[in-house]
Amino acid sequence: MLNSKTGTPDPENSRGQDGGREEAEPEAPLLREPRDGLPPVVADSAHLARVVEEFAAGTGPVAVDAERASGYRYGQRAYLVQLRRAEAGSALIDPIACPDLSGLDSALAGTETVLHAAHQDLPCLTEIGLRPAELFDTELAGRLLGYQRVGLGSMVERVLGLRLAKEHSAVDWSVRPLPEDWLTYAALDVEVLVDLRDTLRAELEEAGKLEWAREEFAWVLQAPPKEPRTDPWRRTSGIHRVRNQRGLGVVRELWTERDRVARERDISPGRVLPDAAIVEAATAMPATAPELTAIKPFSVRLARRYVPTWLKAINRVRAMPAAELPQPSAPGDGPPATNRWADRDPAAARRLEAVRAELSAVAERITMPTENLLQPDTVRRLAWSPPQSVEADSVAEHLREHHARDWQVALTAEQLAEALRRAAG
Repeated sequence: MLNSKTGTPDPENSRGQDGGREEAEPEAPLLREPRDGLPPVVADSAHLARVVEEFAAGTGPVAVDAERASGYRYGQRAYLVQLRRAEAGSALIDPIACPDLSGLDSALAGTETVLHAAHQDLPCLTEIGLRPAELFDTELAGRLLGYQRVGLGSMVERVLGLRLAKEHSAVDWSVRPLPEDWLTYAALDVEVLVDLRDTLRAELEEAGKLEWAREEFAWVLQAPPKEPRTDPWRRTSGIHRVRNQRGLGVVRELWTERDRVARERDISPGRVLPDAAIVEAATAMPATAPELTAIKPFSVRLARRYVPTWLKAINRVRAMPAAELPQPSAPGDGPPATNRWADRDPAAARRLEAVRAELSAVAERITMPTENLLQPDTVRRLAWSPPQSVEADSVAEHLREHHARDWQVALTAEQLAEALRRAAG
């Protein structure tokens, strides 16, 4: 999936909100400079105190954005926070120099916060003390309205008729000082957020979806932090090419060592060692340093410094008893991968096909992606283990147990119950 903040390629196509192909239109004007000029970066407590006063005296919603250094640094901390509010203007805050924004959070208590793809920014904002109590998520609003392209750049161009430059969306925001053109890019992202919010809110109201959106925004804010993944190493890209348990053990051990090195050096794990190198080593099982460095990424820069570490990890697995090797499938409390349902439980496979078809019909009717109508995991769990008595009420209870919101239950419970009964013959 696309990073919805940057607008870089998503599984998006050129279809419009009504499902038809968009006609070519004249290119929208490009925003080049903030309307009030580029504000100085807030990098000390005195400057931060003035900004807090200004934003406390502002009016209306506050637009917020954060820039991280994904792909460069370990973790997802914020390296720049941008804000804009009527009567207060814009502010660019360096959260490395000013790591505690709880005073600003208090000053904005009760103010609606406008974010784009809030689930991406809320964790790093929480770390520095910004905890919105009321949210408007322009990316999520776009999804509920059926927009096919929900990156910020695409939404601004379609809804407001303006273009945002996106050439700095993937830069290393941890560098200091930040170049002026990067800061301009960052300031412009919040320049348009409240205007975008106003238009989308009107569209939600007209479509009868405003209450649905409010439920979704509240859920985003109250959703508990994600539990750490079980066996996160299993997400190594290309792991499907590793065919045996000992090879999986090598993936696990190399992934773990890479993560330790990355955390200690504050570097993105992929810059220490790419996933492709881990998978190739797990397949080849090199036993010596020359064999290991023959795999090209292991001979490059930082990875070469840790050749003894990588070899020790591989040799640990080579000597590991079979009982200590990882199982082919990850443990979990959910149903198995759906591509195995037809063999393991044909009845469940029929139920899944039926409920997916019903959801697709409802989603098409209300112009919304099926994954926003109901989370795919909730759908799989319902099809794999439905209530004993398949009625609308029991299906509704099942959906709520798996975090479906009231509006989703109202739209789907009866239809899904009927689909389950049909699948049962």
